[in-house]
Amino acid sequence: MSIKASNYEKLLCEYSDRTGAISLLKQHRPYLEMLPSLRRPQDSLITIPLPVVKVRQPQPLGESRLTSPNIQEAIHLPCDLAIIMCDPEWKIKLGSEIIVFIHRPHEDFSHLLTRWRQTQIHLDKDYEWLMPPKEQHMFSEGADKVYPLFVLFENTLERIKKGLKGACLPYIVQTSIAEETEEVLEMVSE
Repeated sequence: MSIKASNYEKLLCEYSDRTGAISLLKQHRPYLEMLPSLRRPQDSLITIPLPVVKVRQPQPLGESRLTSPNIQEAIHLPCDLAIIMCDPEWKIKLGSEIIVFIHRPHEDFSHLLTRWRQTQIHLDKDYEWLMPPKEQHMFSEGADKVYPLFVLFENTLERIKKGLKGACLPYIVQTSIAEETEEVLEMVSE
């Protein structure tokens, strides 16, 4: 049984909202405990769906220069969501980031793992997040520690679960996705 594109889209939309991201973290307790304030969880994280980072790379030294300016390049990360921890009082970004990978339709283990590996490569450099408009004032430099979280479906192939377990990568299984019918979607759009 394959993953439906609508199920992937539904989870991406759900977890893009702070309340949905908190419910996701509740399913993996070690990450929930990373929230700076469990009393004010809404103010303790920022969600960035389909995130983009500005990566700074030193330019090769020229013969006429002693220092090298950095080259900035915006890169779309191959993950689905970034959850960035922030202090609810001071409104500053903290050092932990959770990178979420939702199992996509027709994606096998090697593709899912490659997305994580590519993200690791990009975030191993000097980078800053392109923040949502509401948080653009916030200092958004890279993290002290980046944590992955994989979201699978009930009908995800067992070999993918086994592969993630073998690679010691945390995952949760999303148990039920309510089916939306065309009629419901049409009623909402009216």
